[in-house]
Amino acid sequence: MRGDDVQDAGMWSYVQPEQRVPADHPLRPMREIANRALRAMSSLFDQLYAPNGRSSIPPEHLLRALLLQILYSIRSERMLMEQLDYNLLFRWFVGLNMDDPIWNVTVFTKNRERFLQGEIAAAFFSEVLKQAREAELLSDEHFTVDGTLIEAWASQKSFRPKDGSGGESVGNLGEGGKNPSVDFHKEKRSNKTHASVTDPDARLARKSTGSSAILAYGGHVLMENRNGLVVDAMVTHATGTAEWEAAKAMLEALKGSRRITLGADKKYDDPTFVRDLRKMNITPHVAEHVRRMGGSSIDGRTTRHKGYQISQRKRKLVEEIFGWGKTVGMMRKTKARGIPKVDWMFKLNAAAYNLVRMIKLLAPQPLPT
Repeated sequence: MRGDDVQDAGMWSYVQPEQRVPADHPLRPMREIANRALRAMSSLFDQLYAPNGRSSIPPEHLLRALLLQILYSIRSERMLMEQLDYNLLFRWFVGLNMDDPIWNVTVFTKNRERFLQGEIAAAFFSEVLKQAREAELLSDEHFTVDGTLIEAWASQKSFRPKDGSGGESVGNLGEGGKNPSVDFHKEKRSNKTHASVTDPDARLARKSTGSSAILAYGGHVLMENRNGLVVDAMVTHATGTAEWEAAKAMLEALKGSRRITLGADKKYDDPTFVRDLRKMNITPHVAEHVRRMGGSSIDGRTTRHKGYQISQRKRKLVEEIFGWGKTVGMMRKTKARGIPKVDWMFKLNAAAYNLVRMIKLLAPQPLPT
């Protein structure tokens, strides 16, 4: 018998959101890991809020919502609020009941700004990493470092002379509007003489010889080689030496009496950088840049070992981190301005990537048939 195409507007529902989420949904173990991290951060949240006054958005709800925005590539806070209004899965993950009102977009954004005042992203990243360490998912001997360019939220037209002189040739002012045509042909522009008036922290940089220069930041990741999890992440100015300086800064926490190895690509085959690694008791498993003037800084005392070849294979896993962050995590072009905000979002992206990896690594393996 054919059913009737009639929708009854029932007033009550006896099915809880928890029951509607499949038992094997990947967000379930991810939420458990995130909740353990958030409970450990309770005292840190207390420092950001006044002891009295009107209740704000719970910080746990706010951080879970930001994780959803990264995991599902939701490009704006307005779209995130729209999803939270009707998406039952999102409501369950964040911790909202069926009848709870959705936050105003402006209120949500202002509360997120409060997080930027504290080391919330770094603390959440550390707590997630702590659980990975307790589950013995991390290597404490072998690591890989790499960097990438993150396009800034600023146009080339905002890159103007620092002294305020001239700097742009307007093509057709008769068109009017706030976005006139600009011709930069034959104009010498560099980070020494020019700066972006929209985002002063952005720097003009290019990924490789022959590619176009863009206003960008440098994003850097330190990865452990056992399972390809991020153990540290940071954002710097996009300069010629930023990758070496960021690598040494991230390795400071790992420096100790025990020798470790560091894999990297040819950009890190620099005499000064390799020498500094050896002083830090770190074996540089850096790819040889044979075309570099003066020859490679890596010699047979390193390349003859089997571990060097293993590091060269493992170091390619770091590209998966950048690929995921730029396609899923929306870090190809940041929507934040200034190093503190971009660094905050970059660390939260790294934590989200670790969550995705950890639920796969911790999932029970099927029995052999």
